[in-house]
Amino acid sequence: MSYARKAKNGYYGYASYQDNNGKWHQKAVGHFKLKREALKAAADKEKELGAVNVELHSITFSDYYHCWYKLYKENSVSEISKSRYLNFYKVICSYFKDTKLADLKRSKYQEFINWYGANHAFSSVSKLNGAIKNCVSYAIDDDIITKDFTHNVKLVSNKEREYKVEYLTNDELTTLKTAVVKKLNRYNTSRYMILTAIYTGMRKSEIQALTWKDIDFLHSTITVNKSWDEKKKAFKPTKTESSNRTIKVNRELLKRLADLKANQSVMVFQNVLGTIPTSNALNKCLRSIMKAADIEKQGFHFHSLRHVHVAYLLGQGVDIYAISKRLGHSDITITLRTYSYLVDEYKAKNDTLIIDKLAEI
Repeated sequence: MSYARKAKNGYYGYASYQDNNGKWHQKAVGHFKLKREALKAAADKEKELGAVNVELHSITFSDYYHCWYKLYKENSVSEISKSRYLNFYKVICSYFKDTKLADLKRSKYQEFINWYGANHAFSSVSKLNGAIKNCVSYAIDDDIITKDFTHNVKLVSNKEREYKVEYLTNDELTTLKTAVVKKLNRYNTSRYMILTAIYTGMRKSEIQALTWKDIDFLHSTITVNKSWDEKKKAFKPTKTESSNRTIKVNRELLKRLADLKANQSVMVFQNVLGTIPTSNALNKCLRSIMKAADIEKQGFHFHSLRHVHVAYLLGQGVDIYAISKRLGHSDITITLRTYSYLVDEYKAKNDTLIIDKLAEI
């Protein structure tokens, strides 16, 4: 039964409805100036809740997840993200089979997380849980379920599966930079891209997408407002909205990049053949340079330079918040989580310094 409750400067409207098990619930419909407005909104919401497609209440978790992906994700995420969502779908199908979405409880979901986490690293478990949590929020809006069964679930992972990125010491970083600069040639733009990654910490696709309009030589900045799809050979949006940013860079990098203007291309790293170096080309070039410089790092690749950039800045005492903004992370917690091993190492060094300084009192 719909009703209205007196509030400051008006009324709150509430709609009543029954769930699959016949249990009654109330749903707030908002704040209104007049009581009749609150009652009408509540009554309309009751009709809406009562008219929910009965078939949705018997839909399986896997089917709903797939529908959610097709409606809200398929046309708005990158190819890599699409692949990840579809892999999660296979996992859900394998574990839950014909389990109805409406029958899922937190304990059942925790068992699933425990099962998946036994053979996966924390980052994988976190991404899976994030996708499902997002999906569940839509299921609540669709009135199929009333509670978020992912709430307060403990994420479990296999520590042996954790991948610790190898990064360079300051001496190794200096050696690498010197080796890169030593044989810079405008016909080989891969080396310039490696140098840019060292100095900016930008993602590969962001560096690939740079045009001369994005570089402000007067104010020493690089603006990131797009990325590059190397398969389709076309521009695409940045990874996230927060990835759109302006990065302050040093004059040495800009001086080196200016050499590439002789290639007379709109895009900074387009070579004389009219192509942008791909992941394979960049990794091959990087491995070649490191081998010649006697730098051995297991599993080191182009993206590792982003980690190297963070490690160097942390080591120089740069604030983690400033680093987070420079990387284009939407939240500092993403930076802390992604580079936790670096932050913990830096914290350990500072703890020792703190104790030493306190001993001087």
